[in-house]
Amino acid sequence: MSRTIQVTFDAHDPRTLSIFWRDALGYVHPGPPGVTVEPGTDPLDAWDDFLERNNVSPERRNAASALEDPDGTGPRLFFQQVPEDKVAKNRLHLDLRAAPGLDGDERMAALEKECDRLVALGAKRISRSEPDLPLSAGFIVMNDPEGNEFCLD
Repeated sequence: MSRTIQVTFDAHDPRTLSIFWRDALGYVHPGPPGVTVEPGTDPLDAWDDFLERNNVSPERRNAASALEDPDGTGPRLFFQQVPEDKVAKNRLHLDLRAAPGLDGDERMAALEKECDRLVALGAKRISRSEPDLPLSAGFIVMNDPEGNEFCLD
């Protein structure tokens, strides 16, 4: 029997990091439990109201955040606040499939365009690996705003 997964990020600022990944992936913030978020309403505003109504102290309101794939096919992402800094390279990372079906110069141009978009959202470009067929079609290594590595593939 297969299982679904949730990808969990340790973060200093879960809300801000979740906003980056929301915009990077086209995911959405789910509404609070038992709350219907009306179309056009920001789910994060609904969360602010929910936490206030439930007397969650201001220092705990950024303890966690979550994202869901609006199509229901990708994994849920969860962001939890931790006090420690990231100190080493990730042993696991995400690959953002930004150029499916493309090859060569066309593929690398699509990756560069997506890299520029993500840098504008707060990511950092680390390196570019040129195509080395048949082993690699080329990719770009990046860091999210808190330094977690990911690749544009």
